[in-house]
Amino acid sequence: MHGDSIIIEEYHRKAATGISERVLPIIEAAPGKHTITVAGESGSGKSEIASALAELFEGGGLGTVILQQDDYFIHPPKTNDWTRRQDIDWVGPQEVQVDLMDRHLQAFLDGNATIEKPLVIYAEDRITSEVLDVAKARVAIADGTYTTLLSNAKTRVFIDRDFRDTKKHRERRIRDQSELDSFIDRVLSIEHDIISAHKSQADIMVGKDYSVSQGHKC
Repeated sequence: MHGDSIIIEEYHRKAATGISERVLPIIEAAPGKHTITVAGESGSGKSEIASALAELFEGGGLGTVILQQDDYFIHPPKTNDWTRRQDIDWVGPQEVQVDLMDRHLQAFLDGNATIEKPLVIYAEDRITSEVLDVAKARVAIADGTYTTLLSNAKTRVFIDRDFRDTKKHRERRIRDQSELDSFIDRVLSIEHDIISAHKSQADIMVGKDYSVSQGHKC
């Protein structure tokens, strides 16, 4: 998403290192491309950990591309917020083009040289598109709240920090004061109920202290 703010801290790098140590042997043992999802609640550090993980892979010679769920919302951010406020039942995976994101992961696994994906321009509250050159990439990382639902993920990472744990981080990344009003607390509570149920599908877990362990699925 154009206009997003990603600040990678040492604890994000700690988590990324732990994930890399677990997933690299899997990638190296199998030919072809690999897909990873990084999921968790709002503010849990998904984008930061995904970016830190990509840096590690790139540093080791593994070309990596990141797909952000934020770009796959049906409505751009401000319009989506307005839609939620008109109908709270809009909150959930139905806000996101999950199927499109999944098709793009499949295209990556199939060896497509490029992927044309949505691109959100936050300041203008609009969605355009961009073409990603993925020909030389060996790994695709999809980060976002609902990415555990993607069927074309080979490794699923889940960050086990809920919206109460992530408050300070969310405040640091604030783009608009409306992101901190009481309505957002309702949204986060609904998301929590949905996303926490995805934990059981994780191959790798990132704890509240950013330590990394085997997921429930293994």
